[in-house]
Amino acid sequence: MAEIIGIHGILNHLRGEESLEREWGPALRDGLSRAEFKREISLCCAFYGDLFRRQGTMAGGLPPLAAQDINSGWEQELLMEWWRTASESDPRVSSPDTQTMVRTPQLVQRAINQLVKARFFQGWGGERALIFGLKQVYRYLHEEAIRAQAQERLRKVIGSDTRVIVAHSLGSVVAYEGLCANPDWHITTFVSLGSPLGIANLIFDRLKPPPQNGLGVWPSIKYWYNIADTGDVVSLVKNLSSPFGEHVIDARVHNGWQSHNVLHYLTARETGEAIKSGL
Repeated sequence: MAEIIGIHGILNHLRGEESLEREWGPALRDGLSRAEFKREISLCCAFYGDLFRRQGTMAGGLPPLAAQDINSGWEQELLMEWWRTASESDPRVSSPDTQTMVRTPQLVQRAINQLVKARFFQGWGGERALIFGLKQVYRYLHEEAIRAQAQERLRKVIGSDTRVIVAHSLGSVVAYEGLCANPDWHITTFVSLGSPLGIANLIFDRLKPPPQNGLGVWPSIKYWYNIADTGDVVSLVKNLSSPFGEHVIDARVHNGWQSHNVLHYLTARETGEAIKSGL
């Protein structure tokens, strides 16, 4: 097993653990170098992206999703939150107005049209990727089979020598729930990157275990570093010390216009310092 476990976010359904390790490894070591940590480290990536991959079809790439495929309720609510947040940091994205109080198919399409103009989402692959990514978050939180399998993938790569979990995007939700459910793990440090864990109602209040008295349960770790880019739309709540308690150490980085890019997060000195503390 490895000292460091990495766990990925959305839109990695066509990847695998080996390919992710080949990308994450050099970037993570660059971050550690910025933090003046020199010795060799071992990394293993937990992979669950294939749980979202379409089975039994010859079609490749993304499923043919459009605005009408976004379900009312949870999916529309998260889409609107992405739109609102993107409009606050990107002048090319118009802000939602009072019309957003009424959820209509036209409004959903309008939100998508605005989001695909945002520099943040341009690296995602357009409208289909945006919708598919949103649905992956929904499925993890609402389909118990997906949740259980993702948790099992994480458990399989945790060893007695594992000390740090580095989790990106939706992976931070998987990691948080795994840490809470397995207090016997010897992990000391949790590093969340571009995390959506603090989004009230949509994610925070749907976690396992659920929040207690409005505060997220503290997992079985010594240190939790939460690192976010100010322009990261997925990470709506930048300071997780608010919903999870003052022991969370929040830090800001600047990743350029690809603010949610995991490699940009991993090469940051702040990430390297956080991982270093657990080693």
